[in-house]
Amino acid sequence: MKKRRIIAFSIMILFLWVSACSTIPSIGKKLFGTRPKVALVLGGGAARGFAHVGVIRVLEQEKIPIDMIVGTSVGALIGGIYAADPNSFKLEWLAFKIEKDDLFDFSILSSRMGPVRGDRLEEFVNTNVKVRTIEELAIPFYAVSTELATGNTVVFDKGPLARAIRASAAIPGLFHPVEIEGKLYVDGGVTDNLAVDIARAHGADIIIAVSIQKDITQNEFSSLLDVVLQSVDIMGRELVRYKARDYDVLIEPNVGSVGTTDFTKKQQLLEEGIAAARKAVPQIKELLESKGM
Repeated sequence: MKKRRIIAFSIMILFLWVSACSTIPSIGKKLFGTRPKVALVLGGGAARGFAHVGVIRVLEQEKIPIDMIVGTSVGALIGGIYAADPNSFKLEWLAFKIEKDDLFDFSILSSRMGPVRGDRLEEFVNTNVKVRTIEELAIPFYAVSTELATGNTVVFDKGPLARAIRASAAIPGLFHPVEIEGKLYVDGGVTDNLAVDIARAHGADIIIAVSIQKDITQNEFSSLLDVVLQSVDIMGRELVRYKARDYDVLIEPNVGSVGTTDFTKKQQLLEEGIAAARKAVPQIKELLESKGM
């Protein structure tokens, strides 16, 4: 009889504890491991993408979790590298190694579909990232591209990582379209430059979006490359204004003074990313707390 009373008492205590947890979201979620899922969405913007590195450094230092990364164009490049090895120090070290010639392999002989083949970009990823496929990444990753024939946004969440990044960053009119399983793909910025919708569709509770197109004003144009990239920037900015409204936090580094092909301002871009992210940290932490973390 005494044993039954002890068991009944234990069951009652457990029931009261679980009930209390369910009425206090933060306790309940911490107990059962159901904290909000955080997505980091990185937009396109060519060389200005070095600002993404600064943002990631701050998020890591502040111990803000990143449960998925969605990247478009240079956002796919930086995001894919970090998803393979979530270490901001290593990311920064590798990013500072990147030069224009690592990404732009110009060839007059093969310029029918664009003066830049894109082989060098793919080779850079394969050489510097040990992980070969998206499925192997430490953080779930989604590379956003555009199917050329249909104009549909396509998300690569499996298969070769380097190829997916190349497809996401194949600026039309400049890079060759990328062929994957018989279909041609170009830069994801053509249809979804800041792919907040993709993050939400994959279950993100909190979306931290990083746009590097706050100010795209350029006053000097000396080549076809300058014209094409500025045109893509304009298109990308308008898409962000029109489509990317479902984010929870928007981080916009002040990078407008840096040209999209200027690889000499890496430190400045990094610092602008850091500054913008630090301003956003209180808002991010407040969101995490309000959603039960």
